[in-house]
Amino acid sequence: MPYDNDLVAAKLRQWEKYLDSFRLPAWTEIPDFGLYMEQIITLLKQYLDYLPPELKEEQFITATTINNYVRMKIMPEPLKKRYYRVHIAYLIIILTLKQSLSIALIQKLIPMGLTPEEVRRIYTSYADHHRAAARFFMQQIQLAAAPILNLPKTSEISAENSEDLIAFTAITGGFTRLLAEKLLLLDDADPAETDEKDAAAAGESAQ
Repeated sequence: MPYDNDLVAAKLRQWEKYLDSFRLPAWTEIPDFGLYMEQIITLLKQYLDYLPPELKEEQFITATTINNYVRMKIMPEPLKKRYYRVHIAYLIIILTLKQSLSIALIQKLIPMGLTPEEVRRIYTSYADHHRAAARFFMQQIQLAAAPILNLPKTSEISAENSEDLIAFTAITGGFTRLLAEKLLLLDDADPAETDEKDAAAAGESAQ
């Protein structure tokens, strides 16, 4: 049963307003004086507070999760049980990306063994892209939900109700994840083999 369009429009405008002002912390804003586990968990919940309250797990991030990341060498070990800026940057990237990518693929974006300067560069770029992507996402939602939001229709994509909008966003999310995975896996691919596979796929689709 679809929701009332006015209710959907109100929710979209509310989230748009929130995402427009949301941003991940700048590199220099991340504390670098050493925090203990409970302090880290509290800080991360503050940094990653863009999930709607009704969708949040009771424990979004736990000590067990962080310890597992360290044990599996997904992120550096704490120094005498204290976590510094580099550790927090790793955790922010991992936690925001694990909604759409596997841990193995996330490691391709921010591998172990990086210098603090390399982590700073990767994190700063990631935070900028995160903000830009949030804005781009809301622009696409405005186009898709124009009838619901009572905006001029400027795209062939048109969600007349909540069911249409849910289908559009779910399908888009699937394509987006698939593209990200394909691009990340190119590091391990032989260009010649990739060309052959693409040519074979094109031939099969033409038949």
